[in-house]
Amino acid sequence: MIPWVQLDSAKTPDGQQELRLKRRGSEFSIMLGTNELMNSRLSGSEQALAKLSCQRIADHRRPRMLIGGLGMGFTLRAALAELGNDASIVVAELVPEVVAWARGPMAEVFGGCLDDPRVTVEETDVGQLIRSEPAAWNAILLDVDNGPQGIVHKSNDALYSLQGLGAARTALRPGGVLAVWSQGPDGGFTRRLKQAGFAVEEINTRANGKRGARHVIWMATNGPRS
Repeated sequence: MIPWVQLDSAKTPDGQQELRLKRRGSEFSIMLGTNELMNSRLSGSEQALAKLSCQRIADHRRPRMLIGGLGMGFTLRAALAELGNDASIVVAELVPEVVAWARGPMAEVFGGCLDDPRVTVEETDVGQLIRSEPAAWNAILLDVDNGPQGIVHKSNDALYSLQGLGAARTALRPGGVLAVWSQGPDGGFTRRLKQAGFAVEEINTRANGKRGARHVIWMATNGPRS
């Protein structure tokens, strides 16, 4: 058995916890304490987040997409494969080391997707970008922390509050979609999405195709305002 080797570490934005990048052969893992946040062999639900979103904005011209959380780039790569050359994608990543890992030890996992001319990486809080410009995005994809019940950074909770969801709806163009990844179900979050004015679809998916842990993706569509 090939042992795990720790390649690097980074403090979470609140400075209270530590992310650790580990490698075993060609496999990578990002850990928070004893919790594995992501693994390079498990990408099914992250890819589904992008594919489901792209399907819902397929008829939008020159679509703009905002992805909250770079992770291991699975959502970004899947979106690039689905979107045309007229699209643009901004990825917001709050931990600078995660971006450095993507361009350094995990470059083979990312396969050059950060160099795609459609992609811009912003080392900032995705919530700040959401609040900065109304009607700016055709799709906002949130794969931040572990979903509405996060464990990494407490301030991420604001993204999933009623006020945060209202800001996301304001930031979307008519017919735009807010897509949210979660490690598990959350009935309260579904209710908040509806309360914020979204048409909501809750989709169950798996971490690795038809196998692996069960994850949840919310597809929340922004309809016309009353």
